[in-house]
Amino acid sequence: MAEVNGGDARIAVAVIGAGIMGSAMARNLVAAGMETRVWDRSASATGPLAAAGAVVAASALDAVKDAGVVITMLPTADVLDSVIFDGAVAGAFADGAVWAQMGTIGVEATLRTRDRLAALRRDVMFVDAPVSGSKGPAQQGQLLILASGPGGAADALRRVFGVLGRKTVWLGAAGKGSQMKLVVNAYMSILIEGVAETMEIADRLDIGHQQLAEVIEGGPLDAPIADAKLHKMDQRDFAAEFPLEWALKDVDLAIDAAAGDTPPLLAALSTQWHAAVAAGHGRQDISAARLALGNPQASGAAGSP
Repeated sequence: MAEVNGGDARIAVAVIGAGIMGSAMARNLVAAGMETRVWDRSASATGPLAAAGAVVAASALDAVKDAGVVITMLPTADVLDSVIFDGAVAGAFADGAVWAQMGTIGVEATLRTRDRLAALRRDVMFVDAPVSGSKGPAQQGQLLILASGPGGAADALRRVFGVLGRKTVWLGAAGKGSQMKLVVNAYMSILIEGVAETMEIADRLDIGHQQLAEVIEGGPLDAPIADAKLHKMDQRDFAAEFPLEWALKDVDLAIDAAAGDTPPLLAALSTQWHAAVAAGHGRQDISAARLALGNPQASGAAGSP
């Protein structure tokens, strides 16, 4: 196995899951000079990565063999279980490999994954490291990595995470990263639904979107992601950077993880976004939350890419 500590450019990294985020990660690892192997359930997702210089593996099992670091960026806990455990991939990890689980699967599933791996492969280091950021930051290597795991993990992953993100925050034992991710995405989702509903009210009051943006810009209400999604909604650009269905998944995971009574605002938001997904907007960007509101002009954009 290639050395994972220090600056060895020969380290082999396997990326399992080549969607919006995984493909961007793989491209950045290739550009950094690392041997990068990729696999995805959809063969069409890995073709462009081969052209970029990644090695496309025939199977997830082949991808992880002899890889010093394995990154999983899969959409749900069920998919992760199917690929890594049901597919016997965990047994094929290299001796002493580091597994960075970077998809958002929830706290309970993360701890279950950690324990299941430990029962099979105590020599493999499990790191819970979901990311904050969408397509643009992923492509630019500017993700915020919310990492948690054993004490030696930071050194083992320093170079890989340095390629993928602008910053890595180590939060403690595995599970803490997933907890923070759910909190951060709950905040983000509330912001974006707030933008969508604010634009709806502005339309009803005949206030122009650009005028609204100018009033907010530079002041205490000017959150960068809210501004970015306001402009996407204004331009009727719903091309996926962070698909609405995955944002909804994270909202529901946050609700499930929260102790006590269900947070009322998140509960209402979940109901609203379930309706939006049912109406066909799930594969569109999270900014498509705007399409689920009552403005006839906005609703006419439901077929936008």
